[in-house]
Amino acid sequence: MYILAVNGSPNRKGNTAVLLEKVLEAAREEGVDGKLFHVMDALKDQENPFCMACSSPCKEACHAKSEGLREACRLLEGAAAVVLGSPVYFGTVSAQLKALWDKTRALRSRKSLLGKPAAAVSVGAARFGGQETTLKALHDMLLIQGMSIVGEGTEEDDAGHQGVCAQKPAQEDSFALERSRILGKRLAREVKKAAG
Repeated sequence: MYILAVNGSPNRKGNTAVLLEKVLEAAREEGVDGKLFHVMDALKDQENPFCMACSSPCKEACHAKSEGLREACRLLEGAAAVVLGSPVYFGTVSAQLKALWDKTRALRSRKSLLGKPAAAVSVGAARFGGQETTLKALHDMLLIQGMSIVGEGTEEDDAGHQGVCAQKPAQEDSFALERSRILGKRLAREVKKAAG
């Protein structure tokens, strides 16, 4: 039983990864394991990194030659919950994250992620740098997989918001780090609730 954090940034140790690690750290304190997956690992061996919608329903032709893509889908299907993270690129998600998510069409057909708790984190260069529009795009991606969106609210904290919004450098954004911690607690509790 684990929460999968998907780092949609091309930077493995950047601002998005900082927030996702904080989410997973808090989840572990609640007794739920976490795994961090970097989108770049799924894309590195892709002949064409973008979905061409070569079949409908998806027959996963691009997965056959890509260990990274198969691993990403295996981790997503095995996860009890998912948190997507992206830097803000022109007011929305990174092209790298969108490229991976488009290649999860087969998971949607199998309903592999249906009903799983999901959340989002975003980092922008400015305080009001497109984080909320990026969260909305992340939520849309999760909802189309049939996932159940949660914010970063808990009984002992507050009701929360749409997810975590940070300004880079994320490691210096104390408010965002605290919201990431609360989000990790919330996701872990949702996972335990679902497990009964």
